[in-house]
Amino acid sequence: MADADRLVDAALTAGAERGFPPLAVAVLDVTGEVITLRRADGGMPMTSRIAVAKARSALLTLNASGGLELPGPIVDGIQHLFHGDYVPYAGGVLVTDGEVILGAAGASGAHAREDEEAVRVAVERWRAQRPR
Repeated sequence: MADADRLVDAALTAGAERGFPPLAVAVLDVTGEVITLRRADGGMPMTSRIAVAKARSALLTLNASGGLELPGPIVDGIQHLFHGDYVPYAGGVLVTDGEVILGAAGASGAHAREDEEAVRVAVERWRAQRPR
């Protein structure tokens, strides 16, 4: 949980440093369950759910949430199968330790590429601070 809190704090900080709109950031375990979810003051309520869905999308595809380009009908089918928890837009990334997937982080509230930038920076900062 402490690592998840650090990831969320780092993503919110990265977003604020870059002047992004208020973000919601979620960190999920490898099974897709939420460990930590926070929304910055002023963030739209819907961004919390979208941040979780972007992180789950990364876990479902084993790739960044915007990393797969699929035709609309296939996206619709995947969204139906996973009850709307598949969002094919940037903002969800895997959290790994080498080749081992530990979970995922997702952000929402800014433009999709900005959401992804915030969580990528957070994962990089987290990796740099982890004891070896």
